[in-house]
Amino acid sequence: MTVDISEYRGVWVFVEQHEGEAVPVSWELLSKGRELADETDEPLVALVMGDGVSHLAEEAVARGADHALLADDPVFEPYRADPYGEQFRALVEERKPSIVLIGGTHTGRDFAGRVAVPAHAGLTADCTELAVDDEGLLLASRPTFGGDAMATIKCPSHRPQMATVRAGVFDASEPLDEDVDTTTAVEEVDVVVTEADTLSTVIERVVSDVVDITDADVVVAGGAGCEGNFQPIVDLADALGGEVAASRAAVDEGWVEPARQVGQTGKTVRPHLYIAAGISGAVQHLEGMNDSEYVVAVNSDPNAAIFEHADYGIVGDLHEVLPKLTAMIREKQEVVA
Repeated sequence: MTVDISEYRGVWVFVEQHEGEAVPVSWELLSKGRELADETDEPLVALVMGDGVSHLAEEAVARGADHALLADDPVFEPYRADPYGEQFRALVEERKPSIVLIGGTHTGRDFAGRVAVPAHAGLTADCTELAVDDEGLLLASRPTFGGDAMATIKCPSHRPQMATVRAGVFDASEPLDEDVDTTTAVEEVDVVVTEADTLSTVIERVVSDVVDITDADVVVAGGAGCEGNFQPIVDLADALGGEVAASRAAVDEGWVEPARQVGQTGKTVRPHLYIAAGISGAVQHLEGMNDSEYVVAVNSDPNAAIFEHADYGIVGDLHEVLPKLTAMIREKQEVVA
């Protein structure tokens, strides 16, 4: 299908929400979307769908969107792919955005294809970098070949240019001046789907025991050097009130669940403190944690590459070092208490 790309204009960001609360990646994409919109001299539009979610449309404007489209109806709660996909697709075909950004969450991945395929759009999944070239084409980069390389994909002939983006790779936008009048920039659109049109069944959202490590302020990660014993990692994370994470090597060995993997083929984290224990510092892992505010590395190999990317380094066996750190932290906590 051939499209007149000159008809397409604007950068759209889908604001994913559950029970009226925005998913953090939405504000991360809004921040990046603002950059792309400024570079292409096009408007930034936030798309909000749900039931009773007008406050999120207003918040999107306060965080930097030029305009917000609000589809507010009980049919959108709880999330189902059919109504979300159909409503989004209809708006895309009517309004013709040039770029559409969606969080690489279970929800985003579920319905992005339902928009891209019938609209004949170009869709790149699980992106970790976004930019535009001199012609205004979206450059969507993502890990490939098991994380050993990065592929940059662009779509010169189809619109919109769509991308699902991994959480944690961009800084979230911050609310602007509270005195800004956001209501005039919110447009409530016609809802094109009804309950009778919806064939998909409700899938109950289940919150697993694994916390989303992308939201953690403290992350303690273990690698191959743990040699199957992650208890020192778990104990230190517990003492610091942080989350356990792992390198791909540790996940591949089955020591830690995949949801806790950090790196190009895992998740991207940006905590205040990142402790890497028994992790060599392969570039694939560094891609997932390089934006941490402080990095502490513990490794028995003084020449490990991880030390070049750490603010503090401890050369030693993690099975000896981490229990001592944990004991010191707990001792100080007892004194304070």
